[in-house]
Amino acid sequence: MDDSTQYPVPDNPLDIGPEDLATMRQQLGRPMRGVVGIAARCVCGRPLVVRTAPRLPDGTPFPTTYYLTHPGATSAAGTLEASGVMREMQERLGADPELAAAYQAAHDSYLADRAELGEVAEIAGISAGGMPTRVKCLHALMGHALARPGVNPLGEEALELARPMWSRDRCTC
Repeated sequence: MDDSTQYPVPDNPLDIGPEDLATMRQQLGRPMRGVVGIAARCVCGRPLVVRTAPRLPDGTPFPTTYYLTHPGATSAAGTLEASGVMREMQERLGADPELAAAYQAAHDSYLADRAELGEVAEIAGISAGGMPTRVKCLHALMGHALARPGVNPLGEEALELARPMWSRDRCTC
């Protein structure tokens, strides 16, 4: 987009401005619920990943702390999921103790990040994307990797596999 460098980002890039809420509504086709911050932004400043409360305003427990919103990223995640890459990741997870340990650490990190926002008994010990023993949602794993670079090995791998379709390094807003 021509106006991508003019997107108004709050002084703290994690804060939410009114433009962010409008952008996320456009990205998802509905209003966001339980938003507490922007966890990652496109190079142009628009939201990539939103950070959400562990309990939505209507009282529903919500384990997905990092929610991928960017259409290009969500499309790439869906394409990767449809290609069967999760099955291969799951097999490697079961066969590689080092990968399993790193994925467990990513799960623990995710839970610690969510705990900063509050404890919800119904989702205690549950993170996202299948962690720590399964690979079931690349959207969640990629969102985590974008929000916390270097923490989630399978999220980082999915971001790398997505590069031909979408990359955090270039704006496609």
